[in-house]
Amino acid sequence: MGRLIYNSNLTIFFDDRTLAHLQAVIGTKLRHKEGFHFTWRDEASAGHNVIWVYPGVSLVYAYSSSHTPRINPEWMSALLGSASTPDGLTMVPEPPSASAGQHLFA
Repeated sequence: MGRLIYNSNLTIFFDDRTLAHLQAVIGTKLRHKEGFHFTWRDEASAGHNVIWVYPGVSLVYAYSSSHTPRINPEWMSALLGSASTPDGLTMVPEPPSASAGQHLFA
């Protein structure tokens, strides 16, 4: 289980594959100097959680494995699409990949 650490005081747990996709999406938005809301659900919360992600915020991506997960471009596109809405980035289910084999840092 990987971790996204927000502003040094909030730790959010995701599996490494999901975390890799979040890193790619968040990185893309922040490279364009775009802030956005990020909404997720976790097992410890009955409701949902929301944070504001913006250029300059401290983010740490801590993976549980040394293996770099493969990026599903269709999922990346769906996540980026959600991040560009007024509601912000929300976790959408991973669609099947038509172009498997791409790497996160390729």
